[in-house]
Amino acid sequence: MCSKTFIWRRPDAKRFKEQVWFRLWVKESYNIRQLCKLSGHSRFKLQQIKDHWLDTLPNEITDYTSYKFIIYDGTYFHKNGCLICLMDAKTKNIITTIYAKKEGFKAVYPWFEKLKNQGLNPHYIVMDGEISVIRAIKTTWPKTKIQRCLYHIQREGMRWLRTYPKTEAGKELRRLLASICAIKSMKERNVFINKYKNWLTKYKEFIKSLPTDNIAFKDLKRTMVLIHNALPNMFHYLEEPNVPSTTNSLESYYSRLKANYRRHRGLSQKHKINYLKWYCFYKNSNTF
Repeated sequence: MCSKTFIWRRPDAKRFKEQVWFRLWVKESYNIRQLCKLSGHSRFKLQQIKDHWLDTLPNEITDYTSYKFIIYDGTYFHKNGCLICLMDAKTKNIITTIYAKKEGFKAVYPWFEKLKNQGLNPHYIVMDGEISVIRAIKTTWPKTKIQRCLYHIQREGMRWLRTYPKTEAGKELRRLLASICAIKSMKERNVFINKYKNWLTKYKEFIKSLPTDNIAFKDLKRTMVLIHNALPNMFHYLEEPNVPSTTNSLESYYSRLKANYRRHRGLSQKHKINYLKWYCFYKNSNTF
């Protein structure tokens, strides 16, 4: 009636509509040239869209009370920092991440405390044998049980024993380590423990007789210490079906992430960190 036209502009709504192209760039590793053909936008426009979302962070979960079975692991990016993730063992979704200069107590303990204040109280955490991280977990959640990754134990032990051990003790222990990841029942666990005890009884005096500067002595000693420290936390997965025996789910997730990240080389440190967080956000099933 006043003969005037009013327009309410919603730049935020426009940004969210344009986010589909950023999602394809992150999740499917489309490059700008491919997105130009799909969207009809210019390279300059798509670069603007990409930079806008890389300057922001996805919304994070603020309530972690429902997560009880967690996989923990970290991965390095060319010594320029470490991405550390917590994965839900049931859904294989990433719960939360941080990017730190180095994986260790100083990096993860404040993070764990923050998550604890937001309701995270896991029953089990599956992880490798990083001592400083185990200390941070035990300090934050004293009642949480740690399941040591069987694959990490096997790989590290066999690496120390070398491909072709020089002693018969090393050869037998290497064969014993090779069977760890195949243990699927309590009976097989008991067989493994008994075989290891028998091995100790058989070769204890022989190992003592070796010179302390001998390579075979060092290799056997390291492997024995590894198994001894890990043994109390190696077989929780046989008691609780929701607990995986390895961190392989998160390891394979990292391999796909790194393959996608390499297609977007040249990002600044800030944009790289934000890209990793967006990748984890989009890969979770509840984002679509």
